[in-house]
Amino acid sequence: MITLTQEAAGKLKELIADKGREDLAVRVFIKAGGCSGFSYGMALDEPKNEDNVVESEGVRVVIDPMSAPYLTGAEIDYVDTLTGAGFKIHNPNAVSTCGCGHSFRTADGADEPGCCDH
Repeated sequence: MITLTQEAAGKLKELIADKGREDLAVRVFIKAGGCSGFSYGMALDEPKNEDNVVESEGVRVVIDPMSAPYLTGAEIDYVDTLTGAGFKIHNPNAVSTCGCGHSFRTADGADEPGCCDH
């Protein structure tokens, strides 16, 4: 469903360890909005009964049922460059993305573009 690069998994393991709670997983979700139609979100969270749960590179990743179809086949990377550091989602379901990289549009265009509110 979704995978993590070694770099992303390493950073996420650090973040989870800093919280001191081994029960946490990485929640990846989409929401309506952003300049391309959908925006990505990530948070440390506890899995819920309805979640899709996968393990990648030793990190549990949870995705709610509404977000799952839009994230199938996606890969999360962690990049650290001169201009900044952060997680980057490579999503094969996105037919276009905005310049900031935080929002995307799918082929079915299920949501309308708006203001980029990342």
